[in-house]
Order: sequence, then structure tokens, then C-alpha cells
Amino acid sequence: MAMGSLQSSTEDLKEKTSILAGISRFRELGLLVFIILLCIFVQTRNSSFFTVSNLNDMMTNTAILSILALGMMMVLITRGIDLSIGATLALSGMIVAQTVSVYQHLHPFLAITMGILIGIVCGLVIGFLVSKIGILPIIATLAMMNIFRGVTYTVSDGQWVSSYQMPESFVSIATSQILGINTLVFIAILIYIMGFYFMNHTTTGRQIYAVGSNPESAKVSGINQTKILFIVYSIMGGLAGLSGVLWVSKFASAQGDTASGYELTVIAACILGGVSIAGGSGKISGVILGAVLLGILNNALPLMNVSPFWQMAIQGFIILFAVLLNTVVKRGVQRNHLLRRKI
Repeated sequence: MAMGSLQSSTEDLKEKTSILAGISRFRELGLLVFIILLCIFVQTRNSSFFTVSNLNDMMTNTAILSILALGMMMVLITRGIDLSIGATLALSGMIVAQTVSVYQHLHPFLAITMGILIGIVCGLVIGFLVSKIGILPIIATLAMMNIFRGVTYTVSDGQWVSSYQMPESFVSIATSQILGINTLVFIAILIYIMGFYFMNHTTTGRQIYAVGSNPESAKVSGINQTKILFIVYSIMGGLAGLSGVLWVSKFASAQGDTASGYELTVIAACILGGVSIAGGSGKISGVILGAVLLGILNNALPLMNVSPFWQMAIQGFIILFAVLLNTVVKRGVQRNHLLRRKI
């Protein structure tokens, strides 16, 4: 009887483990299904949702969010966080906007490169504070967020840079096309292809996961954590700098408070995509879907005449549900693995 009971409990445990593992493995599929159903529902409430102009606007907005979410995913995987990306975006966008307003014939590629370099410098500063000085990421990035925002207001003298001051070649970055695809969307796709290869097929990418999964083991195995943190925050900064240029081009305006609070939306996209705040886990496919879902919500809720206050509440509930699902699945899988070892 005892042997039969033990065998039965083992089989039940295996079944529970497989269910939880399946949820964890195929959560992206469930998120995709939810996105499809949400689109159908929104279309039934407002027929303008699937119009070309609305879809194009939604894709370009989501492109910037998804670019930032990729960088944030890498930071979160290392058990870090970056609250300064909105300020980095604003600083980069402001300096580039001021530059192109003076040098009207500056090539857009050079403007984009300038934005990326500004962002990388900001990321290197944060990487130094976190990896060398040992300041907690949330404290270091919170401090730098205020510093970068202050520098933005200082260099702009509190003034805006509007579309009539920028050359048409710069403003048209957001409306132009490459191979028939909107430039913003094309850049986002290109970055995700490079990001996928980097995270899944390079030694540095695997080391990023290792540092987040078990920092002590990574250190013992010879992984240079300082280098990894520098790389991660530099990439995040570079992507934020790039996004600043794209943002200013899209909205044809550079302001001191540009993207204020946007870092929380980026973190939310990562959480919805299954990236663990505790570090060590996260998929690029999930991050894409998380960004797409938030992009759809930001576009669809106003179309359905939902109050701005309820828009924030609905997004909050969805994020809370995603966090609870991640927590339940992760704890369930870990608990069942421990029980299987005991059995």
C-alpha cells in the first residue's frame, strides 16, 4: 500500500510539475491569444481600430517602447533596474534636436549616431556606479534620473525645440520607409534580431543570464560581473539615446519633461512579457508581446472612450495579474522540483 501511495503521489507531482512548466513555457502563446482577442473586441467597439492610419500610429509608438523594453530586459535579468531611461531619452533627444536645428544639413544617420553615443555615456556612468562603486541599481538610477533630467532642462534653458526649428530630413525619420517598412518599425525589428542573436548565441549573452541566475556561481566560474554590468547598462543607455532621437522625430518636439515616467511603462512591458524582477529569466519573444500589448492598450482604451483614470487602473490590474502569475508558476515549479528530489 505504501509503495502504491508513493507511486501515486509521484505521478501526481509529475503531472502538476508538467502543467506548471507548460504554463511557464507557453505563456507567450497565451499572451498572443489574449492580444488577438483584445484586438477583435476593440474592433467591435470601434471600427476605426483596424484602419491603416491607426495601425501605423500604434506600430510606431510601440516600436519605441519595444526598443527600450529590450534593453530593460537585459538589465532586469542581471537583477538590476534602470529608472533613468526616460531622462536619458529626453537628454539625448534635446541635444540632438538642438544640434540639427543649428546644423540643418546634418545627415539623419549622424543624428541617430549622436543620440546613441549620448545614451551610451549615460549608461557607462550608471554601470560605473553599480559595478565599481557598488551602489544599488535602484538608488544609482534614481539619482541619475534626476541628474539627467536637470541637465536636460539646463541645456535647453527650459525652452522647447519645435518642428519648425528642425530640418525636414530629421523630422521625416519617423515617417520615412526602408524596404516598404516604416523606419521606426524597421529599426525596432533590426534591433530585436541583433538582440536575439546576442542573448542566445554569444558567450556574453549567456553570461548575462548566468549573472542574474546565480551571481556567486557566476563569480566562481570566472565570469567578469563588472564587465557584464557595464555592457548591460551601456546597451540600455544606447537604446534610450536612440529612442530619444526617434521620439523627437516622431513627435517633432523636444521638451525637458519628455518621456517623464515612461520607464515604468517599459518595466511593465517586460513584466507582462514574463521577465523576472528577481533576475535570471526572460525571453525576447515575451518582451515583444508585452510591448505590443501595452501599445494596443494605450491606443485602444481612448478609442473606446475609457476614462484616463480607468486606463491607468486597467493597465495596473493587467500588470498585477502578470506578476501574480509569474510568482505562482515560479514558486510552484521550484516547490515541485524540491519535492521530487526528496522523493
